[in-house]
Amino acid sequence: MRFRFLSLCAAAVFISACATEPEESSATAGTGVAGSSSTPAAPTLNVTEAPSVTPGSSQDWVANVGDRIFFDFDRSDIRPDSIDTLAKQAAWLKAFPNVTLVLEGHADERGTREYNLALGDRRANSMKEFLVSLGVSPNRLDTISYGKERPAVLGSNDEAWAQNRRSVGIVKSGGAS
Repeated sequence: MRFRFLSLCAAAVFISACATEPEESSATAGTGVAGSSSTPAAPTLNVTEAPSVTPGSSQDWVANVGDRIFFDFDRSDIRPDSIDTLAKQAAWLKAFPNVTLVLEGHADERGTREYNLALGDRRANSMKEFLVSLGVSPNRLDTISYGKERPAVLGSNDEAWAQNRRSVGIVKSGGAS
């Protein structure tokens, strides 16, 4: 399992090194999906983007780090475009050691309730395992699955489904709300 994970990370770094920088659109702004030039090993936290945000708060988490990652249809493996966001999340969590998170797993509306709850659980745990692999204590990360019960975007089309296949980190405690 660890070899598979390391292989995935190496492949993702290789692929991201060859990719061009995507333009940020209003659909992805602040969601943690836009690429960045920082590498997963040494992310930088830019807390000057939102000067009215208290460092270590849930607003800081969303505004300066990105609170969510997205998944492909019927998958729970970490996508290469999520690695930078997860690296920033790990660095932020290391900078604020009293913060704990709830990692929510979500699915789109397709599939049964039971299947989507299990898929959401796998997605939340994938996010947790990745953050743990980057040095975050597993004791600071709780997981919950909402399956298809809490869509971010309403609609029965590819765009809505893509936004609903996600895992979201919510600041639970220790932050400066």
